[in-house]
Amino acid sequence: MANKPLFSIVSALDRGTAWQFEEEKASSTTHEIKLPTKHFLVLKMEKRQGKPVSIVGPFFLEKETLVKLCSLVKKKLGSGGTCKESWMEFQGECREKLKMILMAEEFRFKG
Repeated sequence: MANKPLFSIVSALDRGTAWQFEEEKASSTTHEIKLPTKHFLVLKMEKRQGKPVSIVGPFFLEKETLVKLCSLVKKKLGSGGTCKESWMEFQGECREKLKMILMAEEFRFKG
């Protein structure tokens, strides 16, 4: 009989598997890329610090394409905004204008 211990105290960091788990988890969050005609966007309005914010999404586009689209929409709206993850946020109550601009780019909306 060999002198092996019955139990050993080992963490995931000792084996180097903790970092692999995080990488696998991060890579599984990718989403498929769709054509503009296959999107069904939702328009919302929120108040943040007492000011209205128009929100539209979710977009299934590459990050670079989403940033370019956000820049185009901001220029046409004449207001500030940003894109976070798969949603775009714009300053002010501009849902009707936003819908018209995105429909001209062949996006579709729910409801």
